[in-house]
Amino acid sequence: MRNIVRVAVGLVGLFNVVLGLGFLLDPAQAGLRFFLTSLGTQGMATMRADFTAFFVTGGTFALIAAWRARRWPLLVPLSLLSIAILGRVVSLIADGAPPIAFPPMAAEAIMIALLAWGWRTFDADAGR
Repeated sequence: MRNIVRVAVGLVGLFNVVLGLGFLLDPAQAGLRFFLTSLGTQGMATMRADFTAFFVTGGTFALIAAWRARRWPLLVPLSLLSIAILGRVVSLIADGAPPIAFPPMAAEAIMIALLAWGWRTFDADAGR
């Protein structure tokens, strides 16, 4: 069971790292998948910097947690994804609820659930 959780958390991490690298290497195309467009070179720079930072950082810490079977690194991706889904809820309240709003929320909720499963399964001291 522990190895299944490690794989699940590792896949969440890998998925996020790949998303982040997509923003680094081709921000215009990656942005379109997120319904974003840039305004000139500064917009591209912002997409490269901020989205890469968000996804690569969260993904890397999930991979560290999976590799070491330790729970503490999961605080980073759990925090990032929880704040992201909170922002989406605020957006639903402020801007309305179009049907396209729910698939990203479902993806974030699934990732949060898998990371929380890792938190419950991994030891605080394992992997030293």
